[in-house]
Amino acid sequence: MPDRGVLLANLGSPDGCDPGAVRRYLDEFLMDPYVMDVAWPLRRLIVSAFILPTRPRRSAAAYREIWRDEEPGSPLVHHTEALAARVRTLTNGPVAVGMRYGSPGLADAVAALGDADEIFLVPLYPQHADSTRTTTINRVRELARELAQVPVRVMPPFFREPAFIEGMAERIRSTMDPGDHVLFSYHGLPERHLTKADPTGSHCLRAADCCETASAAHDTCYRHQCRETTRGLAARLGLERYSTAFQSRLGRLPWLRPYTDEVLAELPGQGIRHLTVACPAFTADNLETLEEIGIRGRETFLGAGGASFRLAPCLNDDENWARAIAGWCEDPPVDALMPTLQS
Repeated sequence: MPDRGVLLANLGSPDGCDPGAVRRYLDEFLMDPYVMDVAWPLRRLIVSAFILPTRPRRSAAAYREIWRDEEPGSPLVHHTEALAARVRTLTNGPVAVGMRYGSPGLADAVAALGDADEIFLVPLYPQHADSTRTTTINRVRELARELAQVPVRVMPPFFREPAFIEGMAERIRSTMDPGDHVLFSYHGLPERHLTKADPTGSHCLRAADCCETASAAHDTCYRHQCRETTRGLAARLGLERYSTAFQSRLGRLPWLRPYTDEVLAELPGQGIRHLTVACPAFTADNLETLEEIGIRGRETFLGAGGASFRLAPCLNDDENWARAIAGWCEDPPVDALMPTLQS
């Protein structure tokens, strides 16, 4: 058996909830070409002239709503590090945490695993997207070549892995009341990200039923994988009343629909007054779950006439979730798209 180091990677968080820290984080995040996929000069113009002058202050106010008093203050970092601590007790090798943006950074995580024979990277994003998985995988492999000279093995997307589905289903089951409508809210993506990732060049978003029509494009199709997660959770829970929507859109380009904020405003008018929301694109609670859905989404739904609103927590550092990851670490699944590469 190789001496395998485990890297649990998440997207990241500002180092603080003040506008300066948020500005630094947004600049790093939005200047990633996998996130904003336009030419560098245009990306620099959009970020510097239209986003950074105003958004950091608004986002800082949102982060203050969820910031923890203890260190780390970021819920995302806190839950990811707590998960790593659990996985560490269940495996024989080292386990490090790295954020694609912000800290603790991927460079420190890779350096900490430099004595291992290989690095097993677990991007904690259930569904594939270039703006989450691809950017994280490529960055880790760059750092492995520079700092560690060890091969990197990658955990495939786990959007329908039984352990993930059962874990999320239990979170929802323990949150909802009988008769609740369940809304599955996934992080949104610009539609162009789907068509750009389509290896066939002719499938994604070309027909209304493209996600239901078998295609090689599904291996990299975020929308298809989100729908598969919804199907798996609905079946596991025996749901008859549920919806899927996409949150967190930014800018004027078309994003995946329907939009969560619009759905929340419309549901009471459709006779749905008792709602449970789950966010299965995330494995750790963060700004998008706790503030965007748990605070603003709640206000939207109740303000539109809803009677009760419940938010199912993410898996965070759930013990069974940690055991599932530890099992993957001991016997890593094969990712056909991201095979082990020698650094």
